[in-house]
Amino acid sequence: MPGSRSTAERRPGGLGPRDVTAIERHLARREARREQLYERARALRRRAQRRMIELQTATVPIAPDPGLADALRALAEYVRSPAADEAALARDALQEGTEALLLEAIVRGDPIPGPARLGVDPEEYLLGLGDVIGEIRRLALTALAQGAWDRADDQLKLMERLYLDLMRFDTTRAIVQLKPKQDTARALLERTRGEVVLARLFGRASAGEGAR
Repeated sequence: MPGSRSTAERRPGGLGPRDVTAIERHLARREARREQLYERARALRRRAQRRMIELQTATVPIAPDPGLADALRALAEYVRSPAADEAALARDALQEGTEALLLEAIVRGDPIPGPARLGVDPEEYLLGLGDVIGEIRRLALTALAQGAWDRADDQLKLMERLYLDLMRFDTTRAIVQLKPKQDTARALLERTRGEVVLARLFGRASAGEGAR
């Protein structure tokens, strides 16, 4: 018919400018959140690593670090909202921050805090709990090097208790990669147990020879 348009002529020509602008803004916001999350996660990891070095090398009673606890809680809250889509970027940092605060409680002789007290989700908490067993092993080895057998025994017993706690949980790797942590903790526990026993035997043998 005269004046009519074909189907091809009526077909839309592509995305409208509003849609393009909305998508661009969405992607820009995600990129900004990822950059911010990356920087905050890196800062937390560095702080946690420094704290664990301090705790492992301290020769005098050490005070708690409330700044580390605040940074861990703040990052966990940021990951839940508004950066939930980018949560994977922060998991290692949350895990390491948890590990440092668990070690802090152990060194200070304080009760071991749970995930609610630290403000982290159970997934990151369990990963940090698995890793802190390795830090306790380092404390035990330091005690052995100093000839502090009883202190080494105490650290070994704590490793055993936390290992048993860790083994109570069984879930799919899609939720949390817990099995590798459990396997590593078991291997570290067995090695430490053997080293403590050998050090005890060697210490007794040396004491016996010295008494002759």
